[in-house]
Amino acid sequence: MKEIIKSGKSFDQAEKVLIMIHGRGGTAEDILSISAHLNVANFALVAPQAVGNTWYPQSFLAPRTANEPSLSNALKTIKDTVLYLEESGFSKEQIYFLGFSQGACLTLDFVAANAARYGGVVAFTGGLIGEQVDHRNYHGNFDGTPIFIGSSDPDMHVPVSRVKESTVLLEEMGALVTEIIYENMGHTISHAEIAQVNKLIFND
Repeated sequence: MKEIIKSGKSFDQAEKVLIMIHGRGGTAEDILSISAHLNVANFALVAPQAVGNTWYPQSFLAPRTANEPSLSNALKTIKDTVLYLEESGFSKEQIYFLGFSQGACLTLDFVAANAARYGGVVAFTGGLIGEQVDHRNYHGNFDGTPIFIGSSDPDMHVPVSRVKESTVLLEEMGALVTEIIYENMGHTISHAEIAQVNKLIFND
């Protein structure tokens, strides 16, 4: 299994667990540091580390084949992490996801391909992966899983059109999506987004 950095509660003390996926050029430690601003005191935190600090080489809007085999390997890393958590005693409803940028794209693509009733999903600036959104890649039912997607208009990497297209597909699959597009936010995570996810996803 790929390198995973752990933080927060130990597995035997945690009520829930949050998988945190870093962006291109980032690290597991970078994304874990965001937890200081989230209502996740009762969570175990796990963050896989990408080889070379990037999950796949091209834009997420490139044909999926252009990002292989890295893309499949990245998605398998998340799948292996989920299986590891389930084997450690967490149910899918106790498992939460959070990603930023490239990590947000991976997060959304993974949960849509493996839809179930998860605890919640946070995508800071991201959308489903591929030149077009191919519905054949996505299976299952979210059964009311809350999902937050925040992004900037404009964003240099993530077009608003892809964010909106992703929201529609996720809603069709049974997710309760809160999509907020922030004017000129830039390619970052804002205080406004943190406040939203603390209210919508990490609220109990």
